[in-house]
Amino acid sequence: MAFDLYTGIELVSVLFSVFFLVLLMRQSIWCWPFGIVGSALGVVLFVSPEAAVNLYSEAILYSYYVWIGIYGWIRWSSKSNEKIAIVFWSSKAHIIAIGLGLILAPALGYFMNTYTESNSPYIDAFTTVFSFIASYMQARKVMSSWHFWIVINAVSIGLYYSRDLYLYTGLMVVYFALSIVGLIQWKKDNSEEVTQP
Repeated sequence: MAFDLYTGIELVSVLFSVFFLVLLMRQSIWCWPFGIVGSALGVVLFVSPEAAVNLYSEAILYSYYVWIGIYGWIRWSSKSNEKIAIVFWSSKAHIIAIGLGLILAPALGYFMNTYTESNSPYIDAFTTVFSFIASYMQARKVMSSWHFWIVINAVSIGLYYSRDLYLYTGLMVVYFALSIVGLIQWKKDNSEEVTQP
């Protein structure tokens, strides 16, 4: 892998993304600025013609990560020194979230396959749609968001590897492992169960 501008962008994005996840596991509000910058750099990489990655659904997803990062930062800041409680969604909320993902992912995959030169449009769409859902859940501090991330990160390992994005592939391996650790850590940190519809 030759080192060029886009490899540098990928490297910095990966480093910021690792800092994001480690700080998120610790429930630190400072996770959000790292996530915002890392995601913005990912957008540049995925859409730049010179990089020839052509993962357009991922570019949409990483743009969303920037906005959800801003939302998470504001939401977590709103409680000042008070820690936001970890939330447990009801079965109904999970069924709605998963059902929505199973409807939107094939639709996005079809669109990308038909109207763009996207590589791996259906797998790209699956990880994108479910990452939208999982990111929202994480900003709301929903415990089961980690379960979503474990699956998404496992699938993303193959997706990034297929596009020769070896640093991102490595990042997804780290994310996969840290998602399991994050789930364990949040369960340990949780002191009371709150159910939301």
